[in-house]
Amino acid sequence: MDTGFIKGIVPPILTPVDGNERIDEAKLRRQVNHVIEGGVHGILAFGSNGEFYMVDDDETERGLKIIVDQAKGRVPVFLGIGAVKTRKCAQLAKMGGNAGASGISVLQPMFLKPNDTELYEHFKAIAASVPGLPMLLYNNPGRAAYTLGADLVERLAADCDNIVGIKDSSGDMTQTMEFIRRTRGTDFKVFGGKDTLIFAALVHGAAGAVATTANMFPGLVCSIYEKFVSGDLAGSLEEQYRLLPLRLTMDKASFPVGTKDLANLMGLEVGAPYRPNLPSGEPILKAMRNAIEQAGVYGCPGGGRE
Repeated sequence: MDTGFIKGIVPPILTPVDGNERIDEAKLRRQVNHVIEGGVHGILAFGSNGEFYMVDDDETERGLKIIVDQAKGRVPVFLGIGAVKTRKCAQLAKMGGNAGASGISVLQPMFLKPNDTELYEHFKAIAASVPGLPMLLYNNPGRAAYTLGADLVERLAADCDNIVGIKDSSGDMTQTMEFIRRTRGTDFKVFGGKDTLIFAALVHGAAGAVATTANMFPGLVCSIYEKFVSGDLAGSLEEQYRLLPLRLTMDKASFPVGTKDLANLMGLEVGAPYRPNLPSGEPILKAMRNAIEQAGVYGCPGGGRE
């Protein structure tokens, strides 16, 4: 299976909604153009910061088709899947393939705490439901309350032809390194899932990063990757340090509100989060404005330098 296109910086694209919490097509199309013109290498539809857990199935399909249509083949589009039930995940995977997704990303089941046998059968069944579609695992222990182990990931990579990578949002570089070490010499792609650790993940052999801040600052975030692959490690690290305050200021807001707060401050007009979340108040927004000013990205297309 060709996996050469699975690389670089992939934003979990924001989901703009109107007052009735329906996807705002015009704003979503603008957001797609914004990140592509900023240099991203792919788009993840309905990831964690895309608020997948708030979106009904029909809206997920509609939103994915809008993103695929607006991308127009300029970058691959992946569908994020976070359902708990195996059969439901397989149904969404098939929908994604039929709607034109280039691949899928599947989060471990939330709320439950399955053992490795159960997880193996879960992911294997989803992969088997779409044998021609590349599938990435998504390890997010902060939200699922347990982690995918290296033994399990290595086994899935070996046994399932279309399980071709993983996004690791653990923030634990030892774990990320184990995923990379266990799959070296294969086409399996490991992506960093923490915007604060993009450079670190690349240094240890990651193929790229799924980076929330690339929604607002695609030029800046992509420069970390582009400088790294060109051999400018010092420049890549400097851009990572420049991004850090922007990402860390998001932690002042509730999850996932900070992403839309920053996007709106950057003039992207993505609207409010799904309820029960609410936009942040002025103290948090002030801190975000200060971080934006210090990074020198106000008024810069894609979040590049002034």
